Amino acid sequence: MQPPIRIGAVSYLNAKPLYYRLCDEAAYVRLSMDVPSRLAEQLAAGALDVALIPSIEYLRGVDRGYEIIPGFAIAARGPVRSVKLFGRVRWDRVERLALDAGSRTSQVLARIWLDSRHGVRPALVEELPLGVSVLESTADAVLVIGDRAMRVPHQGFAAVVDLAAAWRGMTGLPFVFALWVARPGVELGDLPAALARSRAAGLAHAAELAATHGPRLGLDWATCYDYLTRTLSYDLGEPEIAGLRQFAERAARLGLAPEGVRLVFHRRRDLAPRR
Repeated sequence: MQPPIRIGAVSYLNAKPLYYRLCDEAAYVRLSMDVPSRLAEQLAAGALDVALIPSIEYLRGVDRGYEIIPGFAIAARGPVRSVKLFGRVRWDRVERLALDAGSRTSQVLARIWLDSRHGVRPALVEELPLGVSVLESTADAVLVIGDRAMRVPHQGFAAVVDLAAAWRGMTGLPFVFALWVARPGVELGDLPAALARSRAAGLAHAAELAATHGPRLGLDWATCYDYLTRTLSYDLGEPEIAGLRQFAERAARLGLAPEGVRLVFHRRRDLAPRR
């Protein structure tokens, strides 16, 4: 019998297809939920064996021997809707930036985009706590991620940018927000295959997920369904890997990630089948 594997995931709508009925697929899985930044902390502390962590936390934790479980990601090949930068002034005049407290990868993406496209490196003035409205921040620009980013009205802001769309326009590549990552020495057994089955089932039941979670989020069914099936990509293929490598390079230039990070995968033969 395979020993238990402690797995951490996020409760955001965008992640739900990745672990749909995972505990039914694999009885040895012990699944817990938290926000992305805390999952990264728990993985680093050894409280989790596998976690769905922000891609920047993989890059920053490479010296811990982390391994990417191949084939899986939360990625976007165009606008993502759930990662937005709200500006109260023109982008080239942003001096003070507030960051969503639950984010890590998107924080770095926002800073890369502001520097690359507008030549500004704003001071980080505050984190926007979970549950606090973007309207309460007085910063020049505010980053908001997750389900709440899809509900913030654009009215009243000088500009709003979808950062995944901005990345695509800047690089021509998909953007990878999160990865399944394992601590070194963890025996995964048939977990990659179970994750692949779970993802396939989650996408096959996207209509059910949209109906269940849309009302709670204040989103209509069509918006949720389109988000899960068209907006997001759950594959980590060659285009996503190329985007991840470019993200690593750009983050390193700003001193936000180590230089020369090499992506390490948990046994290539475990590569999850693409949809």
